[in-house]
Amino acid sequence: MARILGLMGAVALVGALASCERATILSGQRFDTRTPLDETLPASEGARVPDAALPENRSLPVSVGAAVSNADWSHRAGSPSHAMPNLALSAAPQRIWAAAIGAGDNRRNRIATAPIVSGGKVFAMDARNRLTALAAASGGVVWTLDVTPTGESSEAASGGGLAAGDGKLFVTTGFGELLALNPASGAVLWRQRFDGPVSGAPTVVGGTVYVSGRDGAGWAVNAADGKLTWVQGGVRSGAGVTGGVAPAVSDRLVVLPYSSGQVIALDRTSGEVKWQAAVVGQRAGRAAAFVSEVSGDPVITGGKVYVGSAAGRTAAFAADTGAMLWEAREGAMGPVWPAGNAVFLISDIGDLVRLDATTGETVWSVPMGHFVKDKVKRQRDVRAHFGPIMAGGRLVVASSDGLVRFYAPDSGAPLGMIEMQSGAAAPPAVAGGTLFVVTENGQVQAFR
Repeated sequence: MARILGLMGAVALVGALASCERATILSGQRFDTRTPLDETLPASEGARVPDAALPENRSLPVSVGAAVSNADWSHRAGSPSHAMPNLALSAAPQRIWAAAIGAGDNRRNRIATAPIVSGGKVFAMDARNRLTALAAASGGVVWTLDVTPTGESSEAASGGGLAAGDGKLFVTTGFGELLALNPASGAVLWRQRFDGPVSGAPTVVGGTVYVSGRDGAGWAVNAADGKLTWVQGGVRSGAGVTGGVAPAVSDRLVVLPYSSGQVIALDRTSGEVKWQAAVVGQRAGRAAAFVSEVSGDPVITGGKVYVGSAAGRTAAFAADTGAMLWEAREGAMGPVWPAGNAVFLISDIGDLVRLDATTGETVWSVPMGHFVKDKVKRQRDVRAHFGPIMAGGRLVVASSDGLVRFYAPDSGAPLGMIEMQSGAAAPPAVAGGTLFVVTENGQVQAFR
């Protein structure tokens, strides 16, 4: 017993001596344990640094051009190329009507389809695959159609997209179908079933409909009868963003975006691959940065192709060769809006950003709120922002907090806001001097 007690005493003495040793104090800056990782890393690594260290915003002139009155907004981003001019919109838009289109957002299903405007009608889809045509002037219902395939539940899939062209209305669905409809009556003209889901919007030009799917494939479909013209394979990815993006089409090229972050430019007639590229990289400290999907629809204008990803990157490529011209460490959560010497976007962390169109350098960045709750421990739900659209010489952004905000393109200064009856659920549209927004409660709201 005495031996055991002696051994225990020796152990205790060693422990006491060890406790007297001076701790090694590591060098470096100290951060609170709840500080987001991307605020602890240097800006050279592409992180979002504390506000005190951010580059100072600059106010620089930008030529947005005279306002153009457009009759239609035929695609998710306005046109097949996704490039649009400064559009006509009054200085102080007021709500002129609100119309129900069906089911709103719930835990299982979400509205993700951007509205389009064509032939005096607004076309919009609810959270359960019901498509509604409304009179653009009054909001009156012209027709409705459930596009859910026979034998499927309308709650089994959400998402899809719309495009108008060649006298038809084209609809993609989360069930992996492309439909051609009569826009006047909603009658189904043909259906084409693909091997995988197609949550992104179609693009239609010159008798051909272009679609990219979640399974890494892209298709060209004859607009007259729905028959496949060509198929292009891509890289698969297991994760994606609600409300997929759409191909961009110019007079020669079709640029297909994929959930892997890859983009492929093809001859729009033959399907021959002209070049391939990828928008790669991650914003440090953001779990969402591991979703590599192209979230900023390709935009073709001025001999360039602009593409953005959810992982904190936006890039400009030469349209003829695919050579990267610049890369910005800001993701784009929708198509960028090029105007003059500027490129505007909503970033993957909820900022409205202006980039230099030549270099990709940030000119200014305006936080609009990323998380619904600011406290770090409660940063779960993300606030969505849709746009920007250049209308009436201002940048227009519709958000899920129920506000439409206006900003000055030269400085990013706020110019006012209007309240909606619910939060925005999808990218808005502008046509005929009217702003159309689909809201989370299953409505289209019109402001003029």
